[in-house]
Amino acid sequence: MKFVQLAILSATVGAACAFAPLGPALPAASTVAATSTSSTFSLRMSTEPETETEEDTTYSILSEDSPPNAPDFTPGQVNAFGSDVSAASSASASAAAINGWVADEGLPCYGLPGVLPPTGFFDPLGFAQRGISLNEVKRNREAEVMHGRVAMIACVGYFAGEQLPSPFGINGPANDQLQQVPLPAFILLTLGIAAAELKRATIGWVEPDLSDWTKTLWKLRDNYYPGDVGFDPLNFKPTDPTAFANMQTRELQNGRLAMLGWAGMCSQELVNHKSIADTIDFYQKVYSGVNPYETM
Repeated sequence: MKFVQLAILSATVGAACAFAPLGPALPAASTVAATSTSSTFSLRMSTEPETETEEDTTYSILSEDSPPNAPDFTPGQVNAFGSDVSAASSASASAAAINGWVADEGLPCYGLPGVLPPTGFFDPLGFAQRGISLNEVKRNREAEVMHGRVAMIACVGYFAGEQLPSPFGINGPANDQLQQVPLPAFILLTLGIAAAELKRATIGWVEPDLSDWTKTLWKLRDNYYPGDVGFDPLNFKPTDPTAFANMQTRELQNGRLAMLGWAGMCSQELVNHKSIADTIDFYQKVYSGVNPYETM
């Protein structure tokens, strides 16, 4: 029972981190017109359009107040995706930040958090490869975040539903419990899920334009951050953009692990039709040299 309580507490804390906004915005460097060069400043050159008389070349320098991680781009510099990084940076700086995050097509996954060592940016199937639109990347992230949250709750449900008494007398492996739910309770559950999904759609998605539905189909709002539907009853959302990104990364990693864990538990119960605790007990006897079938 202590193991179940610990699992419930851990998964609840992980699920409560849901809806935390993501990464920090890319800071815009302050620039001044340069009349002389200095070895203590980073130089950045931009060429103005030609006039009939002469080509006017101007320079700008980063101030000493610029953050140490401010990008130092040169015109024509190309990133790993083949995009002009300087142009992408300028476009990002002019865009409005969402929870401290500014989409930057010069960065993998438009700069959304979730990248950790040792794998770094891991995208073997190319869901965020070059050429994928910002809307599609945001939609994929929305799906990942929401499925991760559901999986975290499902992992809690597997342990709690199989170990704790049910008000409806439901028992057995979690895979077999849904069909035991009484019809009125099942209808309420279905309506609750539908209401939550409709509310999420009205917050994050653009209203459909029936006269030209192809422009609004699957389109998220420009000011919508993937997964941030405004639900934060425990006030876990940090106010610092860096803390936002860190919390979102933790949520993503826990959600990814929960999706793998739920898939494993579901597959295990489909194979042997035993609860998680019964399976653990079964293999404990096997590895202890006891015939589990003689003591069942």
